[in-house]
Amino acid sequence: MKTLLILFVLLHLDRLLKTGLCTETHDQILSVTPKTPEQVDVLKNVSSQDETALWQPASPQFIKEETEVHLFVPATSLQTVTDLLQRHAMTHEVLLANTNELIEMQTRNDSTDPRSSSTFYERYHSLEDIYYWINRTTQENPTTVSTVFIGSSSEKRPLYALKLSFNNRPNKKAMWLDCGIHAREWISPAFCLWFVQHALSSYNINSDITEILDNMDVYILPVLNPDGYQYTWTTNRMWRKNRSVSRSSNCIGVDLNRNFDANWCTEGASPEPCTEIYCGAFPESEPESQAVADFLRSHKDTVQLYISIHSYSQMLLFPYSCTTEEAENHNDLLEMVQEAAQKIRRYYRNTYKYGSGAKTIYLAPGGSDDWAYNLGIKYSFTFELQDRGRYGFLLPPSFIPKACNEGLTAVKTIALKVIEKTQALTSPPTL
Repeated sequence: MKTLLILFVLLHLDRLLKTGLCTETHDQILSVTPKTPEQVDVLKNVSSQDETALWQPASPQFIKEETEVHLFVPATSLQTVTDLLQRHAMTHEVLLANTNELIEMQTRNDSTDPRSSSTFYERYHSLEDIYYWINRTTQENPTTVSTVFIGSSSEKRPLYALKLSFNNRPNKKAMWLDCGIHAREWISPAFCLWFVQHALSSYNINSDITEILDNMDVYILPVLNPDGYQYTWTTNRMWRKNRSVSRSSNCIGVDLNRNFDANWCTEGASPEPCTEIYCGAFPESEPESQAVADFLRSHKDTVQLYISIHSYSQMLLFPYSCTTEEAENHNDLLEMVQEAAQKIRRYYRNTYKYGSGAKTIYLAPGGSDDWAYNLGIKYSFTFELQDRGRYGFLLPPSFIPKACNEGLTAVKTIALKVIEKTQALTSPPTL
Protein backbone atom coordinates (compact mmCIF):
# COMPACT_ATOMS: atom_id res chain seq x y z
CA MET A 1 0.00 0.00 0.00
CA LYS A 2 2.82 2.39 0.93
CA THR A 3 4.57 1.70 -2.41
CA LEU A 4 1.34 2.43 -4.29
CA LEU A 5 0.92 5.74 -2.44
CA ILE A 6 4.49 6.80 -3.29
CA LEU A 7 3.91 5.84 -6.92
CA PHE A 8 0.66 7.85 -7.02
CA VAL A 9 2.39 10.97 -5.60
CA LEU A 10 5.25 10.71 -8.08
CA LEU A 11 2.89 10.26 -11.03
CA HIS A 12 0.70 13.18 -9.99
CA LEU A 13 3.32 15.48 -8.48
CA ASP A 14 2.90 18.24 -11.06
CA ARG A 15 -0.90 18.29 -10.63
CA LEU A 16 -0.61 18.16 -6.83
CA LEU A 17 1.75 21.14 -6.85
CA LYS A 18 -0.46 23.10 -9.22
CA THR A 19 -3.63 22.47 -7.25
CA GLY A 20 -2.01 23.13 -3.89
CA LEU A 21 -2.75 19.62 -2.54
CA CYS A 22 0.90 19.29 -1.53
CA THR A 23 1.63 20.93 1.80
CA GLU A 24 4.92 22.52 0.71
CA THR A 25 4.58 25.63 -1.45
CA HIS A 26 7.20 26.98 -3.83
CA ASP A 27 7.82 30.15 -5.78
CA GLN A 28 5.45 30.02 -8.75
CA ILE A 29 4.69 31.69 -12.06
CA LEU A 30 1.00 32.52 -12.47
CA SER A 31 -0.86 33.47 -15.62
CA VAL A 32 -3.85 35.79 -15.14
CA THR A 33 -6.02 37.54 -17.72
CA PRO A 34 -7.98 40.50 -16.28
CA LYS A 35 -11.47 40.99 -17.72
CA THR A 36 -12.57 44.27 -16.11
CA PRO A 37 -10.99 47.66 -15.22
CA GLU A 38 -11.20 46.72 -11.54
CA GLN A 39 -9.29 43.48 -12.15
CA VAL A 40 -6.67 45.43 -14.13
CA ASP A 41 -6.16 47.73 -11.11
CA VAL A 42 -5.85 44.76 -8.73
CA LEU A 43 -3.18 43.17 -10.93
CA LYS A 44 -1.31 46.47 -11.27
CA ASN A 45 -1.17 46.71 -7.48
CA VAL A 46 -0.11 43.08 -7.00
CA SER A 47 2.62 43.33 -9.62
CA SER A 48 4.01 46.50 -8.01
CA GLN A 49 4.78 44.72 -4.73
CA ASP A 50 8.48 44.18 -3.96
CA GLU A 51 8.13 40.44 -3.49
CA THR A 52 6.51 39.73 -6.86
CA ALA A 53 8.14 40.14 -10.27
CA LEU A 54 6.13 40.98 -13.36
CA TRP A 55 7.31 38.86 -16.31
CA GLN A 56 4.82 39.94 -18.93
CA PRO A 57 4.25 42.74 -19.76
CA ALA A 58 7.44 44.58 -18.76
CA SER A 59 5.64 47.09 -16.52
CA PRO A 60 2.30 47.35 -14.65
CA GLN A 61 1.34 50.32 -16.84
CA PHE A 62 1.00 47.93 -19.81
CA ILE A 63 -1.54 45.66 -18.08
CA LYS A 64 -4.87 45.84 -19.95
CA GLU A 65 -8.18 44.01 -20.10
CA GLU A 66 -8.04 40.68 -21.98
CA THR A 67 -4.23 40.72 -21.99
CA GLU A 68 -2.41 37.76 -20.45
CA VAL A 69 -0.22 38.67 -17.47
CA HIS A 70 2.64 36.46 -16.22
CA LEU A 71 3.59 37.02 -12.60
CA PHE A 72 6.38 35.53 -10.46
CA VAL A 73 5.04 35.02 -6.93
CA PRO A 74 7.35 33.85 -4.10
CA ALA A 75 6.09 31.09 -1.83
CA THR A 76 5.76 33.53 1.09
CA SER A 77 3.22 35.64 -0.84
CA LEU A 78 1.45 32.87 -2.74
CA GLN A 79 -1.54 32.42 -0.41
CA THR A 80 -2.10 36.18 -0.13
CA VAL A 81 -1.95 36.67 -3.91
CA THR A 82 -4.19 33.71 -4.81
CA ASP A 83 -6.73 34.74 -2.15
CA LEU A 84 -6.77 38.26 -3.58
CA LEU A 85 -7.31 36.94 -7.11
CA GLN A 86 -10.14 34.71 -5.87
CA ARG A 87 -11.81 37.62 -4.03
CA HIS A 88 -11.89 39.58 -7.29
CA ALA A 89 -13.19 36.60 -9.32
CA MET A 90 -9.94 36.19 -11.27
CA THR A 91 -9.01 32.70 -12.32
CA HIS A 92 -5.33 31.91 -12.69
CA GLU A 93 -3.22 29.19 -14.24
CA VAL A 94 0.02 27.96 -12.68
CA LEU A 95 2.61 28.07 -15.46
CA LEU A 96 5.47 26.91 -13.22
CA ALA A 97 4.82 25.28 -9.87
CA ASN A 98 8.42 25.26 -8.63
CA THR A 99 10.77 27.86 -10.09
CA ASN A 100 13.62 27.01 -7.68
CA GLU A 101 13.94 23.57 -9.22
CA LEU A 102 14.29 25.10 -12.70
CA ILE A 103 16.81 27.68 -11.53
CA GLU A 104 18.89 24.93 -9.93
CA MET A 105 18.77 22.97 -13.20
CA GLN A 106 19.93 26.01 -15.17
CA THR A 107 22.94 26.76 -12.98
CA ARG A 108 24.12 23.15 -12.76
CA ASN A 109 27.00 22.17 -15.04
CA ASP A 110 27.14 18.44 -15.67
CA SER A 111 30.82 17.93 -16.44
CA THR A 112 33.81 18.55 -14.20
CA ASP A 113 35.22 21.05 -16.69
CA PRO A 114 32.22 22.81 -18.26
CA ARG A 115 34.45 24.91 -20.50
CA SER A 116 35.73 21.98 -22.55
CA SER A 117 32.60 19.84 -22.72
CA SER A 118 31.04 19.05 -26.09
CA THR A 119 27.68 20.22 -24.73
CA PHE A 120 29.07 23.62 -23.65
CA TYR A 121 26.69 25.48 -25.97
CA GLU A 122 23.65 23.59 -24.68
CA ARG A 123 23.97 25.01 -21.18
CA TYR A 124 23.79 28.41 -19.52
CA HIS A 125 27.02 29.95 -18.31
CA SER A 126 28.12 32.29 -15.57
CA LEU A 127 29.73 35.61 -16.48
CA GLU A 128 33.13 34.20 -15.44
CA ASP A 129 32.67 31.30 -17.87
CA ILE A 130 31.65 33.67 -20.68
CA TYR A 131 34.75 35.82 -20.15
CA TYR A 132 36.85 32.64 -20.21
CA TRP A 133 35.09 31.56 -23.43
CA ILE A 134 35.80 34.95 -25.05
CA ASN A 135 39.53 34.59 -24.32
CA ARG A 136 39.64 30.98 -25.45
CA THR A 137 37.73 31.66 -28.67
CA THR A 138 40.11 34.49 -29.56
CA GLN A 139 43.20 32.39 -28.79
CA GLU A 140 41.96 29.40 -30.79
CA ASN A 141 41.04 31.49 -33.84
CA PRO A 142 43.81 34.13 -34.05
CA THR A 143 43.38 34.88 -37.76
CA THR A 144 39.59 35.31 -37.73
CA VAL A 145 38.54 36.40 -34.22
CA SER A 146 39.67 39.41 -32.21
CA THR A 147 38.44 40.89 -28.93
CA VAL A 148 37.32 44.52 -28.89
CA PHE A 149 37.10 46.28 -25.52
CA ILE A 150 34.29 48.84 -25.91
CA GLY A 151 33.97 50.09 -22.32
CA SER A 152 33.12 49.12 -18.75
CA SER A 153 29.92 48.60 -16.78
CA SER A 154 28.71 50.56 -13.73
CA GLU A 155 30.56 48.11 -11.48
CA LYS A 156 33.65 48.31 -13.73
CA ARG A 157 33.28 44.97 -15.48
CA PRO A 158 34.69 44.95 -19.02
CA LEU A 159 32.40 45.01 -22.06
CA TYR A 160 34.06 42.75 -24.63
CA ALA A 161 32.81 42.33 -28.17
CA LEU A 162 34.18 39.69 -30.52
CA LYS A 163 34.97 40.66 -34.09
CA LEU A 164 34.67 37.91 -36.70
CA SER A 165 36.54 38.86 -39.86
CA PHE A 166 37.33 36.33 -42.58
CA ASN A 167 38.93 38.51 -45.26
CA ASN A 168 40.17 42.01 -45.98
CA ARG A 169 37.94 42.95 -48.87
CA PRO A 170 37.94 46.70 -49.56
CA ASN A 171 34.86 48.65 -48.38
CA LYS A 172 33.68 45.66 -46.37
CA LYS A 173 30.49 46.22 -44.37
CA ALA A 174 29.56 44.84 -40.96
CA MET A 175 26.75 43.66 -38.74
CA TRP A 176 26.37 44.13 -34.99
CA LEU A 177 24.77 41.60 -32.65
CA ASP A 178 24.24 42.20 -28.92
CA CYS A 179 22.84 39.93 -26.25
CA GLY A 180 21.91 40.17 -22.59
CA ILE A 181 20.73 43.79 -22.35
CA HIS A 182 18.14 42.53 -19.83
CA ALA A 183 19.83 40.47 -17.12
CA ARG A 184 17.24 37.71 -16.61
CA GLU A 185 16.97 36.80 -20.32
CA TRP A 186 19.57 34.02 -20.17
CA ILE A 187 18.75 32.52 -23.56
CA SER A 188 20.06 35.75 -25.09
CA PRO A 189 23.78 35.42 -24.13
CA ALA A 190 23.45 31.70 -24.88
CA PHE A 191 22.44 32.69 -28.41
CA CYS A 192 25.47 34.94 -28.91
CA LEU A 193 27.78 32.08 -27.93
CA TRP A 194 25.84 29.69 -30.18
CA PHE A 195 26.08 32.11 -33.12
CA VAL A 196 29.89 32.44 -32.81
CA GLN A 197 30.36 28.68 -32.55
CA HIS A 198 28.11 28.10 -35.57
CA ALA A 199 29.86 30.77 -37.65
CA LEU A 200 33.36 29.48 -36.88
CA SER A 201 32.51 25.81 -37.42
CA SER A 202 30.35 26.35 -40.54
CA TYR A 203 32.47 28.72 -42.62
CA ASN A 204 33.19 27.09 -46.02
CA ILE A 205 30.66 24.37 -45.10
CA ASN A 206 27.35 26.22 -44.76
CA SER A 207 26.75 28.40 -47.83
CA ASP A 208 24.65 31.00 -45.98
CA ILE A 209 27.22 31.58 -43.24
CA THR A 210 30.02 31.61 -45.80
CA GLU A 211 28.29 34.27 -47.87
CA ILE A 212 27.56 36.40 -44.79
CA LEU A 213 31.15 36.20 -43.47
CA ASP A 214 32.65 36.78 -46.92
CA ASN A 215 30.68 40.00 -47.24
CA MET A 216 30.48 41.27 -43.67
CA ASP A 217 32.55 41.50 -40.54
CA VAL A 218 30.46 40.58 -37.51
CA TYR A 219 30.69 42.23 -34.08
CA ILE A 220 29.14 40.23 -31.22
CA LEU A 221 28.66 41.57 -27.69
CA PRO A 222 27.68 38.46 -25.65
CA VAL A 223 26.65 40.31 -22.46
CA LEU A 224 25.68 43.99 -22.73
CA ASN A 225 24.63 44.07 -19.06
CA PRO A 226 27.33 42.11 -17.17
CA ASP A 227 26.51 43.52 -13.70
CA GLY A 228 22.85 42.59 -13.95
CA TYR A 229 23.68 39.18 -15.43
CA GLN A 230 26.12 38.42 -12.60
CA TYR A 231 23.44 39.49 -10.10
CA THR A 232 20.94 37.01 -11.59
CA TRP A 233 23.44 34.22 -10.95
CA THR A 234 24.29 35.21 -7.38
CA THR A 235 21.32 37.02 -5.84
CA ASN A 236 18.08 37.52 -7.77
CA ARG A 237 17.31 35.40 -10.84
CA MET A 238 14.46 37.75 -11.81
CA TRP A 239 16.60 40.94 -12.06
CA ARG A 240 16.13 42.92 -15.30
CA LYS A 241 18.04 46.22 -15.12
CA ASN A 242 21.70 47.10 -14.73
CA ARG A 243 23.12 47.73 -11.23
CA SER A 244 23.87 51.44 -11.22
CA VAL A 245 23.24 53.46 -8.07
CA SER A 246 20.72 56.32 -8.29
CA ARG A 247 21.49 59.71 -6.77
CA SER A 248 17.81 60.40 -6.14
CA SER A 249 16.64 57.04 -4.81
CA ASN A 250 17.61 53.92 -2.89
CA CYS A 251 16.38 51.81 -5.81
CA ILE A 252 19.08 50.26 -7.99
CA GLY A 253 19.37 49.99 -11.74
CA VAL A 254 18.28 51.41 -15.08
CA ASP A 255 16.52 49.61 -17.93
CA LEU A 256 19.28 49.86 -20.53
CA ASN A 257 16.74 49.38 -23.31
CA ARG A 258 15.04 52.62 -22.25
CA ASN A 259 18.30 54.57 -21.94
CA PHE A 260 19.12 55.31 -25.58
CA ASP A 261 18.34 58.66 -27.20
CA ALA A 262 15.23 57.70 -29.17
CA ASN A 263 12.19 59.64 -27.87
CA TRP A 264 13.87 59.08 -24.51
CA CYS A 265 11.60 58.73 -21.45
CA THR A 266 8.33 59.42 -23.23
CA GLU A 267 5.24 57.18 -22.97
CA GLY A 268 6.32 53.57 -22.36
CA ALA A 269 9.27 54.42 -20.09
CA SER A 270 9.38 55.74 -16.53
CA PRO A 271 11.34 58.50 -14.76
CA GLU A 272 10.89 56.60 -11.45
CA PRO A 273 14.08 54.73 -10.39
CA CYS A 274 12.11 51.98 -8.61
CA THR A 275 10.31 50.82 -11.78
CA GLU A 276 11.47 48.07 -14.13
CA ILE A 277 11.39 50.47 -17.11
CA TYR A 278 13.31 53.34 -15.49
CA CYS A 279 14.89 55.37 -18.30
CA GLY A 280 17.84 56.71 -16.32
CA ALA A 281 18.80 60.30 -15.45
CA PHE A 282 19.40 61.24 -19.10
CA PRO A 283 20.01 59.49 -22.47
CA GLU A 284 23.14 57.30 -22.29
CA SER A 285 23.47 58.02 -18.57
CA GLU A 286 24.61 54.40 -18.18
CA PRO A 287 28.15 53.37 -19.13
CA GLU A 288 26.86 50.21 -20.85
CA SER A 289 24.49 52.00 -23.25
CA GLN A 290 27.03 54.76 -23.81
CA ALA A 291 29.74 52.22 -24.72
CA VAL A 292 27.51 50.59 -27.35
CA ALA A 293 26.39 53.97 -28.70
CA ASP A 294 29.97 55.27 -28.90
CA PHE A 295 31.13 52.15 -30.73
CA LEU A 296 28.29 52.29 -33.25
CA ARG A 297 28.76 56.03 -33.78
CA SER A 298 32.41 55.42 -34.64
CA HIS A 299 31.48 52.54 -37.00
CA LYS A 300 28.27 53.90 -38.52
CA ASP A 301 29.77 54.00 -42.02
CA THR A 302 30.45 50.25 -42.01
CA VAL A 303 27.73 48.73 -39.77
CA GLN A 304 24.68 48.14 -41.96
CA LEU A 305 22.77 45.66 -39.81
CA TYR A 306 21.97 45.92 -36.09
CA ILE A 307 20.33 43.05 -34.17
CA SER A 308 19.56 42.96 -30.43
CA ILE A 309 18.59 39.59 -28.93
CA HIS A 310 15.97 39.41 -26.16
CA SER A 311 13.46 36.97 -24.69
CA TYR A 312 10.72 35.92 -24.33
CA SER A 313 7.58 35.95 -26.59
CA GLN A 314 8.82 34.82 -30.03
CA MET A 315 8.77 38.05 -32.01
CA LEU A 316 10.82 39.60 -34.80
CA LEU A 317 10.57 43.38 -34.36
CA PHE A 318 11.89 46.44 -36.14
CA PRO A 319 11.61 50.25 -35.67
CA TYR A 320 9.83 52.01 -34.45
CA SER A 321 9.10 51.08 -30.85
CA CYS A 322 9.34 54.67 -29.60
CA THR A 323 6.52 55.96 -31.85
CA THR A 324 3.67 54.52 -33.89
CA GLU A 325 5.02 56.27 -36.98
CA GLU A 326 6.35 53.98 -39.69
CA ALA A 327 10.06 53.78 -40.51
CA GLU A 328 11.09 55.10 -43.91
CA ASN A 329 11.90 51.59 -45.20
CA HIS A 330 9.03 49.92 -43.29
CA ASN A 331 8.08 47.66 -46.20
CA ASP A 332 11.64 46.38 -46.65
CA LEU A 333 11.95 45.60 -42.93
CA LEU A 334 8.53 43.94 -42.88
CA GLU A 335 9.41 41.77 -45.87
CA MET A 336 12.61 40.61 -44.14
CA VAL A 337 11.01 39.60 -40.82
CA GLN A 338 8.11 37.97 -42.63
CA GLU A 339 10.49 35.77 -44.62
CA ALA A 340 12.44 34.94 -41.45
CA ALA A 341 9.24 33.99 -39.58
CA GLN A 342 8.11 31.81 -42.49
CA LYS A 343 11.42 29.94 -42.48
CA ILE A 344 11.27 29.37 -38.72
CA ARG A 345 7.77 28.00 -39.12
CA ARG A 346 8.81 25.76 -42.02
CA TYR A 347 11.95 24.34 -40.38
CA TYR A 348 11.01 24.32 -36.68
CA ARG A 349 7.19 24.36 -36.63
CA ASN A 350 7.21 27.40 -34.36
CA THR A 351 5.31 30.66 -34.78
CA TYR A 352 6.91 34.10 -34.41
CA LYS A 353 4.92 37.32 -34.53
CA TYR A 354 6.55 40.11 -36.50
CA GLY A 355 6.17 43.82 -37.17
CA SER A 356 7.17 47.22 -35.87
CA GLY A 357 7.73 47.26 -32.10
CA ALA A 358 5.12 49.86 -31.09
CA LYS A 359 2.33 48.22 -33.08
CA THR A 360 3.27 44.63 -32.27
CA ILE A 361 3.77 45.02 -28.50
CA TYR A 362 3.53 48.52 -27.02
CA LEU A 363 5.36 51.84 -26.97
CA ALA A 364 8.91 51.42 -25.68
CA PRO A 365 11.02 54.57 -26.12
CA GLY A 366 14.78 54.71 -25.61
CA GLY A 367 15.43 51.34 -27.25
CA SER A 368 18.74 50.43 -28.84
CA ASP A 369 17.25 49.35 -32.19
CA ASP A 370 15.37 52.64 -32.71
CA TRP A 371 18.47 54.60 -31.74
CA ALA A 372 20.64 52.58 -34.18
CA TYR A 373 18.08 53.13 -36.91
CA ASN A 374 18.08 56.89 -36.34
CA LEU A 375 21.88 56.82 -36.40
CA GLY A 376 21.66 55.61 -39.99
CA ILE A 377 21.73 51.82 -39.60
CA LYS A 378 18.61 51.27 -41.68
CA TYR A 379 18.39 47.53 -41.07
CA SER A 380 17.78 47.39 -37.34
CA PHE A 381 15.96 44.63 -35.44
CA THR A 382 15.07 43.21 -32.03
CA PHE A 383 14.42 39.47 -31.76
CA GLU A 384 12.45 38.01 -28.85
CA LEU A 385 13.43 34.33 -28.64
CA GLN A 386 11.57 31.39 -27.08
CA ASP A 387 9.22 30.82 -25.53
CA ARG A 388 5.71 32.29 -25.24
CA GLY A 389 5.43 32.04 -21.48
CA ARG A 390 5.36 28.37 -20.50
CA TYR A 391 8.85 28.78 -19.01
CA GLY A 392 9.47 32.43 -19.83
CA PHE A 393 12.81 33.63 -18.48
CA LEU A 394 13.46 30.17 -17.02
CA LEU A 395 13.72 28.35 -20.35
CA PRO A 396 15.27 24.94 -19.54
CA PRO A 397 18.72 24.20 -21.01
CA SER A 398 17.21 21.43 -23.15
CA PHE A 399 15.43 24.19 -25.15
CA ILE A 400 18.65 26.05 -25.99
CA PRO A 401 19.45 24.28 -29.30
CA LYS A 402 16.01 24.82 -30.84
CA ALA A 403 15.70 28.40 -29.57
CA CYS A 404 19.16 29.27 -30.90
CA ASN A 405 18.59 27.59 -34.24
CA GLU A 406 15.38 29.59 -34.68
CA GLY A 407 17.26 32.79 -33.89
CA LEU A 408 20.06 31.75 -36.22
CA THR A 409 17.57 31.19 -39.04
CA ALA A 410 16.26 34.72 -38.58
CA VAL A 411 19.75 36.28 -38.42
CA LYS A 412 20.93 34.46 -41.55
CA THR A 413 17.76 35.21 -43.52
CA ILE A 414 17.91 38.92 -42.73
CA ALA A 415 21.70 39.26 -43.15
CA LEU A 416 21.52 37.68 -46.61
CA LYS A 417 18.69 40.05 -47.60
CA VAL A 418 20.72 43.04 -46.38
CA ILE A 419 23.74 41.90 -48.44
CA GLU A 420 21.50 41.42 -51.47
CA LYS A 421 19.87 44.85 -51.12
CA THR A 422 23.06 46.78 -50.41
CA GLN A 423 24.98 45.07 -53.21
CA ALA A 424 22.18 45.94 -55.63
CA LEU A 425 22.57 49.58 -54.62
CA THR A 426 26.35 49.63 -55.09
CA SER A 427 26.63 47.47 -58.23
CA PRO A 428 27.35 49.39 -61.44
CA PRO A 429 24.41 49.35 -63.89
CA THR A 430 24.56 46.69 -66.58
CA LEU A 431 24.55 48.00 -70.14
